[in-house]
Amino acid sequence: MAGAADRSDEKGGRLRTWAVRLACVLFWLVVWELAALAIDARIILVGPLEVLARLGELAVTGEFWASIALSLGRIALGYVSAVVLGVILAAIAARFSLARELLAPVLGAMKSVPVASFVILVLLWVSSRYLSVVIALVMALPVVYTNVLEGIRQTDSRLLEMCEVFSVRGWNLVRLVYVSEVLPYFRAAVTLALGLSWKAGIAAEVIGLPDFTIGEHLYDAKVFLDTPDLFAWTVAIVVVSVTLEALVTHAMGSLVRRWEARP
Repeated sequence: MAGAADRSDEKGGRLRTWAVRLACVLFWLVVWELAALAIDARIILVGPLEVLARLGELAVTGEFWASIALSLGRIALGYVSAVVLGVILAAIAARFSLARELLAPVLGAMKSVPVASFVILVLLWVSSRYLSVVIALVMALPVVYTNVLEGIRQTDSRLLEMCEVFSVRGWNLVRLVYVSEVLPYFRAAVTLALGLSWKAGIAAEVIGLPDFTIGEHLYDAKVFLDTPDLFAWTVAIVVVSVTLEALVTHAMGSLVRRWEARP
């Protein structure tokens, strides 16, 4: 009885949360529509209904989905590479202080230098087709590295001492201690890095203008003063970003639950 009541309360709480979120979204859509009516200049601002209609027109074209797939694939490649490389570098830096000191200036520069500066520099070295891959990697790598390294350094020393007493070393030490301790930091890192990579990758495409990408369509909309297209592509970017974040958050949550429930 108590368990059923708790589940009912939990379900009701989720419904209320979603109702509040939906109400907030509707509120800002109404504000947006009223602002568009008040300005009454399509070149400056169009309403959400017109944007939704234009997005619907784009969504039935193959070029729309091809552009999203191409941009998403390249940015995902850079993001995944950053996650893998960040974990490896963090493990090396945690083990060797010299490596940590050598990496500090490079990672610091990655975090400090504006995206536009990186884009211009990278364009000198690689084709614009691979620009978003490199920029996504550059944006995500410091986040993953810093969080994973901090997770390793915050590992409970008493657990490590116990493992030393019972001769738990190598992969068993990583599996039994470090993964559990680092997983919350890793979860936060991949979620935060995902949004940064996606936004920075699209910004890089706007500057580099690789063919058949979201960035190229945004640039064309700006050049031709096509405000409905500009807003429609922006909405598409937001939808993809929110969807990706939800998928990654769900996947990481499932991973954490399964790891914690392991025998």
